[in-house]
Amino acid sequence: MLRGDPHQRRRLEEIIRNLGDRIEEARANGWLGEVQGLQISFDAARNKLASLDRLTRNRNRTPVSLGMPIISGEVR
Repeated sequence: MLRGDPHQRRRLEEIIRNLGDRIEEARANGWLGEVQGLQISFDAARNKLASLDRLTRNRNRTPVSLGMPIISGEVR
């Protein structure tokens, strides 16, 4: 699975808006097969956006120091 580029977030939002408009148009014209195909793409794009948001949140976290492990029997 490819990771999205956080800098491309606006483009992905634009794609989602466009797909939503196309779904509305297909419903208005009764193109049910087209609606189904567009809905799959719409859902995938929204999932990609959610994944991008998770990636961005996780990148902003600071590392936690766990210290050095102590192995029993080890001479200090």
